[in-house]
Amino acid sequence: QVMWNAAAHAEFIHDHADYGFETPGVKFSWRTIKEKRDAYVRRLNEIYENNLKKAHIDIIRGYGKFTADPEPTIEVDGKKFTAPHILIATGGRPAVPPDSEIPGASLGMTSDGFFELEELPRRSVIVGAGYIAVEVVGILSTLGSKSSLLIRKDKVV
Repeated sequence: QVMWNAAAHAEFIHDHADYGFETPGVKFSWRTIKEKRDAYVRRLNEIYENNLKKAHIDIIRGYGKFTADPEPTIEVDGKKFTAPHILIATGGRPAVPPDSEIPGASLGMTSDGFFELEELPRRSVIVGAGYIAVEVVGILSTLGSKSSLLIRKDKVV
């Protein structure tokens, strides 16, 4: 949301002259928005974790699996937990195919890498047409990266 809002501000600035505003010399700092976004996310994570603790909800971090026990039980890193209701938040991670399967795959990054970028790329190519790909290409393009979006079909339906 923070990056989307930054792009929205860039769009507003782009249109200022149409509404009579002069905005010469406006500069964008990727480093500034990255630092502020990362701090915002850290604060949110702390707030969420504190709210869970206040609600007396245990957070168990590790790799879990259901057991064959008669009661609902999971085992996390060798320790068993039994409860009437168990939520396993998988924390999924993207898979990058090997270069032998898709030549050059190791040169790219996943959408997670977008949040690790230390500076705005001069050029970017986003592969895919899901909502995350469309949002990321829109953000990068609006903030000044010459961006392209690659999709599987030769025409948009």
